[in-house]
Amino acid sequence: MRDYTFIEGDLRIEIRGVVHAWKFDEPSSHGLSHCMKAVDFIVERPDCYQFIEFKDPQAPGAKRQRQQTFVQRFQSGEIDEDLKYKCRDTFLYEWASGRAAKPIHYLILVALSTLTTSELGRRTDALRRKLPLQRSKPSPWRRPFVQSCNVFNLDTWNQFNLDLPVSRLSTV
Repeated sequence: MRDYTFIEGDLRIEIRGVVHAWKFDEPSSHGLSHCMKAVDFIVERPDCYQFIEFKDPQAPGAKRQRQQTFVQRFQSGEIDEDLKYKCRDTFLYEWASGRAAKPIHYLILVALSTLTTSELGRRTDALRRKLPLQRSKPSPWRRPFVQSCNVFNLDTWNQFNLDLPVSRLSTV
């Protein structure tokens, strides 16, 4: 088991005790950025994969207008479409590469301090409806496409993902 540290803009994630982890959203990683969306990181654990996406509208230097536009897109659900395709395209790439043989958990960090727990819950529920999570009714699929999906802000991320702590570089 290994530990990894990655930087994404103003955020640093420490990934502890995993089989493998890599920054996926780079042209050198998958080479299909011209036709596929990608999550920022993929973490392989012994029993599952974690697809991790960061959104940081509150990054230092971000203009207030950018932050306001992001909040509007987030609250309206418009951002869900982008998040849905990032997960689906990444799954397709990993499946075609022969690496999607474990359950997948999709974790989204929206590093915006003004987001409330209820807003995060609404986005989580809405995104779960857009992704084909395990359903209770019979399905011809042998396994779910995505086992779970959760949207966090920085505080809730660090509360629920103790082995994946994220910190802001500008305040470290």
